[in-house]
Amino acid sequence: MHDIIGRPYITEKTLSQAAKGYYTFVVADASNKAQIAEAVGKQYNVGVIGVRTMRMHGKVRRVGKRQTPVQSEDWKKAVVMLKEGQKIDAFDVSPESPRESSGKEKK
Repeated sequence: MHDIIGRPYITEKTLSQAAKGYYTFVVADASNKAQIAEAVGKQYNVGVIGVRTMRMHGKVRRVGKRQTPVQSEDWKKAVVMLKEGQKIDAFDVSPESPRESSGKEKK
């Protein structure tokens, strides 16, 4: 089960979707929707209503002194819809604490 779900995929967009009950995960390439729903349900103790999956293509990046192009691997993500009233704590964002002043104050 743990091999199916890689990690939560957290971006600004997925955090706003999490507030609506849709949670996004990086999943194994060979997993199907039924396996993903079962794995998320067991790992986070939630009820899964639906699963949407999509294949993401790896990006080409230029690295090193000679700017050699390197392509990252393709991967799969799944958007999981939970029953109403349930949530996953991994997507919970706490409010930021105010930063201390650096000694210089504007007057």
